[in-house]
Amino acid sequence: MDRTRATAGTTRRTTAGTTARSGGPAGANLGVVRSHNAALVLGLLRDAGAEGISRLELAERTGLTPQAVSKITARLREQGFAAEAGRRASTGGKPRTVLRLVPEAGHAVGVHLDRDELRVVLVDLNGTVVGERRGELDLGAGAEAVLGAVCAAVRGVVGELAVAEAAGVAGGRGDRAAGVRDAGVGGAGLAGVGSLVGVGVALPGPLDHTRGVLHRVTGFTEWDGFPLRDALAERLGVPVVVDKDTNAAALGLAVGGAADAAGGSGGASASSGAGALGGSFAYLHLGTGLGAGLVFGGSVHRGSRTGAGEFGHQVIQLDGPLCDCGNRGCVEALCLGAAARGEVAEAARVLGVAAGNLVGLLDIDVVLLGGRTVARSPEAYVRGVGEVLGARARREGLSEGSVPVRVAPRGERVVAEGAAQLLLAPLFGRGDV
Repeated sequence: MDRTRATAGTTRRTTAGTTARSGGPAGANLGVVRSHNAALVLGLLRDAGAEGISRLELAERTGLTPQAVSKITARLREQGFAAEAGRRASTGGKPRTVLRLVPEAGHAVGVHLDRDELRVVLVDLNGTVVGERRGELDLGAGAEAVLGAVCAAVRGVVGELAVAEAAGVAGGRGDRAAGVRDAGVGGAGLAGVGSLVGVGVALPGPLDHTRGVLHRVTGFTEWDGFPLRDALAERLGVPVVVDKDTNAAALGLAVGGAADAAGGSGGASASSGAGALGGSFAYLHLGTGLGAGLVFGGSVHRGSRTGAGEFGHQVIQLDGPLCDCGNRGCVEALCLGAAARGEVAEAARVLGVAAGNLVGLLDIDVVLLGGRTVARSPEAYVRGVGEVLGARARREGLSEGSVPVRVAPRGERVVAEGAAQLLLAPLFGRGDV
């Protein structure tokens, strides 16, 4: 199965010819890029956390004029996305007012559509999970059955939010950007939930991320050509984005901070990795299939046809066992076969050989492991992959040692949370998705 999750990039977009004075993301004092500048400010507000950040600091880090920052922050406060977080002592003059992000001002739904399971999460602007649904699913049951299950789970997880928002308006606390027009989340869709940005859906590939159309999903070729994005958007009444499961997971890890992504437990090496800005990492997802999400310089690499990261279908044994993709001797077939037999050490060794090929080809800084199969024996997989990469580094005489191997943070939610970031990341100027 092609679970190639190329992580959606988390680098911040900049305007040509504009440089921020402190080396942060650069803004542009032009009305035509107002939303871009607002995204830069929102991103800095989120990064500042509960302590907040002053308007002067926002101007310094974005390269925007203080007047432009004041207009943007006034608009964000009016819409409910920003609020005062107190005052901070100044080097001269009156204390500076600091602002913070209001996490509950916006929400996104993340859907992980797996071969045999459906997981749906609702997250706020900080990416914190505030609602979740999980259940069995048969991806081969047909479009109507699968779409019905997804829509029911999404409406269920959003239902409590709709009630809470309606109560907030009735209680005089005000509405958010669009306001709560209707607390219902029935067949008419979710558009009445004022803070809902949209729904991100992640599933096995191959697929066309740009158009939201599925190709021959490995093991489920009947989905070939199905317009999943448009079908769900029509039923739910909100924006929908579709991407590979591995891409979504990688995006979520990158948006959470490269240091966070590299800081998962069980590290096989203490050397530095993706925590440095501009670094790279590969997220290898071993669940019901095997795929990779690739991040370079903080941005997810999908390729021109969303085809990057078909990690599980590299052939490493000629005339080996038949894979669902039609080839023989694929890493996925060999690795999952060993895992099914209970031969975890062998599965980890096979995964390590494939990871070594990837590291040698792309010079990856850090390898992160995830997926439900890895979750059953995380230490064994980290150790096995690390040993193969370590032996490779010694053969090549690499003075800095082998590439670190770690368990990715966020556990089995990593795909669903990343799917939600398909909607949230652009709001914070964290790259095109």
